[in-house]
Amino acid sequence: MSPRSGATRFHPFRTLRFRLELARQLRRRRTQGTLAFMVALPLIILLAFEIGGGNGDGAGPGTAAFGSIVDVATAGGLNFALFTLFVSSAFLIVVVVALFHGDTVAAEAGWGSLRYLLAIPVPRLRLLAVKLGVAATMSVVAMATLMVTALAVGTLRYGWEPMRLSMAVEVAPLQGLARLAGMGGYILIVLMFVAGLAFLFSVLTDAPLGAVGGAVLIYILSSILDQITALGDLRVFLPTHYNQAYLGLLSTPIQWEAMFKGAFSALLWGVVMVTWAMTVFHRRDVTS
Repeated sequence: MSPRSGATRFHPFRTLRFRLELARQLRRRRTQGTLAFMVALPLIILLAFEIGGGNGDGAGPGTAAFGSIVDVATAGGLNFALFTLFVSSAFLIVVVVALFHGDTVAAEAGWGSLRYLLAIPVPRLRLLAVKLGVAATMSVVAMATLMVTALAVGTLRYGWEPMRLSMAVEVAPLQGLARLAGMGGYILIVLMFVAGLAFLFSVLTDAPLGAVGGAVLIYILSSILDQITALGDLRVFLPTHYNQAYLGLLSTPIQWEAMFKGAFSALLWGVVMVTWAMTVFHRRDVTS
Protein backbone atom coordinates (compact mmCIF):
# COMPACT_ATOMS: atom_id res chain seq x y z
CA MET A 1 0.00 0.00 0.00
CA SER A 2 1.30 3.43 -0.85
CA PRO A 3 2.28 5.61 2.11
CA ARG A 4 -0.05 8.25 0.66
CA SER A 5 -3.06 5.94 0.57
CA GLY A 6 -6.38 6.85 2.15
CA ALA A 7 -5.83 4.51 5.10
CA THR A 8 -2.52 6.16 5.90
CA ARG A 9 -3.95 9.68 5.66
CA PHE A 10 -6.82 8.83 8.01
CA HIS A 11 -6.62 10.71 11.28
CA PRO A 12 -9.31 10.22 13.95
CA PHE A 13 -9.02 13.80 15.14
CA ARG A 14 -10.04 15.05 11.70
CA THR A 15 -13.32 13.15 11.75
CA LEU A 16 -16.68 14.77 12.49
CA ARG A 17 -15.57 18.23 11.41
CA PHE A 18 -17.24 21.17 13.10
CA ARG A 19 -18.51 22.83 9.92
CA LEU A 20 -20.08 19.60 8.66
CA GLU A 21 -21.81 18.95 11.96
CA LEU A 22 -23.02 22.56 12.03
CA ALA A 23 -24.39 22.24 8.49
CA ARG A 24 -26.14 19.01 9.46
CA GLN A 25 -27.78 20.67 12.45
CA LEU A 26 -28.89 23.63 10.35
CA ARG A 27 -30.69 21.25 7.98
CA ARG A 28 -32.75 19.74 10.79
CA ARG A 29 -36.38 20.80 11.04
CA ARG A 30 -35.98 21.27 14.79
CA THR A 31 -33.32 23.90 14.20
CA GLN A 32 -35.19 25.59 11.38
CA GLY A 33 -38.40 25.67 13.42
CA THR A 34 -36.61 27.20 16.41
CA LEU A 35 -34.99 29.92 14.33
CA ALA A 36 -38.27 30.61 12.56
CA PHE A 37 -39.96 31.12 15.93
CA MET A 38 -37.19 33.51 16.96
CA VAL A 39 -38.10 35.58 13.91
CA ALA A 40 -41.84 35.31 14.51
CA LEU A 41 -41.82 36.26 18.21
CA PRO A 42 -40.96 39.97 17.75
CA LEU A 43 -43.68 40.20 15.11
CA ILE A 44 -46.17 38.66 17.54
CA ILE A 45 -45.13 41.09 20.27
CA LEU A 46 -45.43 44.02 17.86
CA LEU A 47 -48.91 42.86 16.87
CA ALA A 48 -49.86 42.65 20.55
CA PHE A 49 -48.75 46.24 21.10
CA GLU A 50 -50.67 47.40 18.04
CA ILE A 51 -53.84 45.64 19.12
CA GLY A 52 -53.43 46.88 22.68
CA GLY A 53 -52.91 50.49 21.72
CA GLY A 54 -49.14 50.57 21.29
CA ASN A 55 -48.03 50.93 24.91
CA GLY A 56 -48.13 49.30 28.29
CA ASP A 57 -49.76 50.73 31.40
CA GLY A 58 -47.09 49.42 33.74
CA ALA A 59 -49.76 47.25 35.31
CA GLY A 60 -49.79 43.54 35.73
CA PRO A 61 -48.22 40.87 37.87
CA GLY A 62 -44.62 41.64 36.86
CA THR A 63 -41.84 43.12 38.95
CA ALA A 64 -40.94 46.79 39.13
CA ALA A 65 -38.27 46.14 36.51
CA PHE A 66 -40.87 44.74 34.14
CA GLY A 67 -43.15 47.72 34.73
CA SER A 68 -40.34 50.14 33.93
CA ILE A 69 -39.33 48.30 30.76
CA VAL A 70 -42.85 47.90 29.41
CA ASP A 71 -43.61 51.58 30.02
CA VAL A 72 -40.96 52.56 27.45
CA ALA A 73 -41.17 49.48 25.20
CA THR A 74 -42.46 51.52 22.25
CA ALA A 75 -40.08 54.46 22.70
CA GLY A 76 -37.91 53.22 19.82
CA GLY A 77 -36.39 50.17 18.22
CA LEU A 78 -33.82 49.71 21.00
CA ASN A 79 -36.49 49.72 23.69
CA PHE A 80 -38.66 47.32 21.73
CA ALA A 81 -35.71 44.93 21.40
CA LEU A 82 -35.00 45.34 25.13
CA PHE A 83 -38.58 44.44 26.00
CA THR A 84 -38.50 41.41 23.69
CA LEU A 85 -35.26 40.23 25.27
CA PHE A 86 -36.60 40.74 28.78
CA VAL A 87 -39.80 38.75 28.28
CA SER A 88 -37.93 36.00 26.41
CA SER A 89 -35.12 35.53 28.93
CA ALA A 90 -37.35 34.17 31.68
CA PHE A 91 -38.31 30.96 29.88
CA LEU A 92 -38.09 30.91 26.07
CA ILE A 93 -34.34 31.31 25.76
CA VAL A 94 -33.88 28.79 28.59
CA VAL A 95 -35.83 26.20 26.61
CA VAL A 96 -33.94 26.98 23.40
CA VAL A 97 -30.53 26.55 25.08
CA ALA A 98 -31.69 23.33 26.74
CA LEU A 99 -33.06 22.08 23.42
CA PHE A 100 -29.84 22.55 21.49
CA HIS A 101 -27.66 21.04 24.21
CA GLY A 102 -30.01 18.28 25.35
CA ASP A 103 -30.41 16.97 21.82
CA THR A 104 -26.70 16.50 21.16
CA VAL A 105 -25.86 12.93 22.16
CA ALA A 106 -29.31 11.66 23.09
CA ALA A 107 -30.62 12.20 19.56
CA GLU A 108 -27.78 10.16 18.06
CA ALA A 109 -28.42 7.40 20.59
CA GLY A 110 -32.14 7.50 19.88
CA TRP A 111 -31.52 7.17 16.15
CA GLY A 112 -29.11 4.29 16.77
CA SER A 113 -26.27 6.14 15.00
CA LEU A 114 -24.09 6.90 18.01
CA ARG A 115 -22.19 3.62 17.94
CA TYR A 116 -21.55 4.02 14.20
CA LEU A 117 -20.02 7.44 14.78
CA LEU A 118 -17.70 5.95 17.37
CA ALA A 119 -16.85 3.10 15.00
CA ILE A 120 -15.58 5.46 12.27
CA PRO A 121 -13.72 5.92 14.69
CA VAL A 122 -14.47 9.33 16.19
CA PRO A 123 -12.72 9.77 19.56
CA ARG A 124 -15.33 10.13 22.27
CA LEU A 125 -14.08 13.39 23.69
CA ARG A 126 -13.82 14.87 20.19
CA LEU A 127 -17.40 13.85 19.45
CA LEU A 128 -18.59 15.58 22.63
CA ALA A 129 -16.45 18.66 22.01
CA VAL A 130 -17.74 19.11 18.44
CA LYS A 131 -21.37 18.57 19.41
CA LEU A 132 -21.05 20.90 22.40
CA GLY A 133 -19.44 23.55 20.19
CA VAL A 134 -22.23 23.26 17.61
CA ALA A 135 -24.91 23.44 20.32
CA ALA A 136 -23.31 26.57 21.79
CA THR A 137 -23.03 28.11 18.32
CA MET A 138 -26.70 27.44 17.59
CA SER A 139 -27.68 29.02 20.91
CA VAL A 140 -25.76 32.17 19.96
CA VAL A 141 -27.36 32.14 16.49
CA ALA A 142 -30.84 31.81 18.00
CA MET A 143 -30.22 34.69 20.42
CA ALA A 144 -28.78 36.87 17.64
CA THR A 145 -31.74 36.06 15.39
CA LEU A 146 -34.19 37.12 18.10
CA MET A 147 -32.38 40.36 18.92
CA VAL A 148 -31.67 41.42 15.33
CA THR A 149 -35.26 40.74 14.28
CA ALA A 150 -36.65 42.61 17.29
CA LEU A 151 -34.33 45.55 16.64
CA ALA A 152 -35.23 45.66 12.95
CA VAL A 153 -38.96 45.36 13.53
CA GLY A 154 -38.93 47.87 16.38
CA THR A 155 -36.85 50.39 14.44
CA LEU A 156 -39.09 50.15 11.38
CA ARG A 157 -42.18 50.72 13.52
CA TYR A 158 -40.96 53.08 16.26
CA GLY A 159 -37.81 54.62 14.79
CA TRP A 160 -34.11 54.69 15.68
CA GLU A 161 -34.27 56.57 18.96
CA PRO A 162 -32.05 56.77 22.06
CA MET A 163 -32.60 53.93 24.54
CA ARG A 164 -34.82 55.14 27.34
CA LEU A 165 -33.86 53.56 30.66
CA SER A 166 -36.87 55.17 32.32
CA MET A 167 -39.37 57.88 31.54
CA ALA A 168 -36.69 60.51 32.33
CA VAL A 169 -33.33 58.85 31.56
CA GLU A 170 -31.99 57.92 28.13
CA VAL A 171 -28.68 56.95 26.49
CA ALA A 172 -27.37 57.53 22.97
CA PRO A 173 -28.39 54.95 20.34
CA LEU A 174 -24.92 53.43 19.86
CA GLN A 175 -24.35 53.15 23.59
CA GLY A 176 -27.80 51.66 23.95
CA LEU A 177 -27.00 49.14 21.23
CA ALA A 178 -23.83 48.14 23.10
CA ARG A 179 -25.79 47.70 26.32
CA LEU A 180 -28.39 45.61 24.53
CA ALA A 181 -25.69 43.35 23.07
CA GLY A 182 -24.14 43.04 26.52
CA MET A 183 -27.46 41.92 27.98
CA GLY A 184 -27.87 39.23 25.35
CA GLY A 185 -24.33 38.01 25.91
CA TYR A 186 -24.77 37.91 29.68
CA ILE A 187 -28.00 35.93 29.41
CA LEU A 188 -26.21 33.31 27.34
CA ILE A 189 -23.35 33.19 29.85
CA VAL A 190 -25.58 32.63 32.89
CA LEU A 191 -27.41 29.89 30.97
CA MET A 192 -24.19 27.89 30.83
CA PHE A 193 -25.65 26.01 33.78
CA VAL A 194 -28.69 24.99 31.74
CA ALA A 195 -26.48 24.13 28.76
CA GLY A 196 -24.15 21.98 30.86
CA LEU A 197 -27.02 20.27 32.65
CA ALA A 198 -28.88 19.48 29.42
CA PHE A 199 -25.62 18.22 27.93
CA LEU A 200 -25.08 15.94 30.94
CA PHE A 201 -28.60 14.56 30.70
CA SER A 202 -28.09 14.02 26.96
CA VAL A 203 -25.18 11.72 27.81
CA LEU A 204 -27.15 9.89 30.49
CA THR A 205 -30.30 9.20 28.47
CA ASP A 206 -31.36 8.16 24.98
CA ALA A 207 -34.42 10.43 25.11
CA PRO A 208 -33.75 14.02 23.94
CA LEU A 209 -37.01 15.31 25.42
CA GLY A 210 -36.03 13.83 28.77
CA ALA A 211 -32.69 15.66 28.67
CA VAL A 212 -34.32 18.95 27.70
CA GLY A 213 -37.19 18.62 30.16
CA GLY A 214 -34.94 17.61 33.03
CA ALA A 215 -32.70 20.65 32.56
CA VAL A 216 -35.66 23.03 32.33
CA LEU A 217 -37.34 21.56 35.41
CA ILE A 218 -34.18 21.93 37.51
CA TYR A 219 -33.84 25.50 36.27
CA ILE A 220 -37.42 26.21 37.36
CA LEU A 221 -36.81 24.57 40.75
CA SER A 222 -33.70 26.70 41.30
CA SER A 223 -35.66 29.83 40.34
CA ILE A 224 -38.41 28.96 42.83
CA LEU A 225 -35.90 28.35 45.62
CA ASP A 226 -34.25 31.68 44.84
CA GLN A 227 -37.54 33.41 45.66
CA ILE A 228 -37.59 31.96 49.18
CA THR A 229 -36.01 34.74 51.22
CA ALA A 230 -35.85 32.48 54.28
CA LEU A 231 -32.85 30.80 52.67
CA GLY A 232 -30.91 34.00 53.15
CA ASP A 233 -27.35 34.03 51.87
CA LEU A 234 -27.64 30.40 50.78
CA ARG A 235 -29.41 31.65 47.65
CA VAL A 236 -26.17 32.99 46.19
CA PHE A 237 -25.10 29.39 45.58
CA LEU A 238 -28.12 28.72 43.39
CA PRO A 239 -27.26 28.74 39.66
CA THR A 240 -30.18 31.06 38.88
CA HIS A 241 -29.53 33.67 41.58
CA TYR A 242 -27.83 36.17 39.26
CA ASN A 243 -30.00 35.55 36.20
CA GLN A 244 -31.33 39.11 36.05
CA ALA A 245 -28.09 40.84 36.97
CA TYR A 246 -27.99 42.08 33.35
CA LEU A 247 -30.47 44.73 34.45
CA GLY A 248 -27.43 46.43 35.95
CA LEU A 249 -26.67 47.54 32.39
CA LEU A 250 -29.78 49.73 32.59
CA SER A 251 -28.36 51.65 35.53
CA THR A 252 -26.32 54.83 35.37
CA PRO A 253 -23.57 54.15 36.22
CA ILE A 254 -23.63 50.50 35.15
CA GLN A 255 -23.69 48.00 38.02
CA TRP A 256 -21.01 45.42 37.22
CA GLU A 257 -20.53 43.56 40.50
CA ALA A 258 -23.53 41.23 40.32
CA MET A 259 -22.80 40.52 36.66
CA PHE A 260 -19.22 39.46 37.42
CA LYS A 261 -20.47 37.19 40.20
CA GLY A 262 -23.14 35.73 37.93
CA ALA A 263 -20.67 35.08 35.10
CA PHE A 264 -18.23 33.36 37.47
CA SER A 265 -20.98 31.24 39.01
CA ALA A 266 -22.30 30.20 35.60
CA LEU A 267 -18.81 29.37 34.34
CA LEU A 268 -18.17 27.23 37.41
CA TRP A 269 -21.47 25.36 37.10
CA GLY A 270 -20.98 24.88 33.36
CA VAL A 271 -17.45 23.48 33.71
CA VAL A 272 -18.59 21.06 36.43
CA MET A 273 -21.51 19.78 34.35
CA VAL A 274 -19.54 19.40 31.11
CA THR A 275 -16.65 17.68 32.91
CA TRP A 276 -19.11 15.31 34.54
CA ALA A 277 -20.72 14.57 31.16
CA MET A 278 -17.38 13.86 29.50
CA THR A 279 -16.27 11.60 32.34
CA VAL A 280 -19.49 9.58 32.20
CA PHE A 281 -19.45 9.29 28.41
CA HIS A 282 -15.79 8.31 28.33
CA ARG A 283 -16.57 5.30 30.56
CA ARG A 284 -19.98 4.51 29.09
CA ASP A 285 -20.69 1.29 27.21
CA VAL A 286 -22.38 2.61 24.05
CA THR A 287 -24.83 0.09 22.61
CA SER A 288 -27.20 2.38 20.69
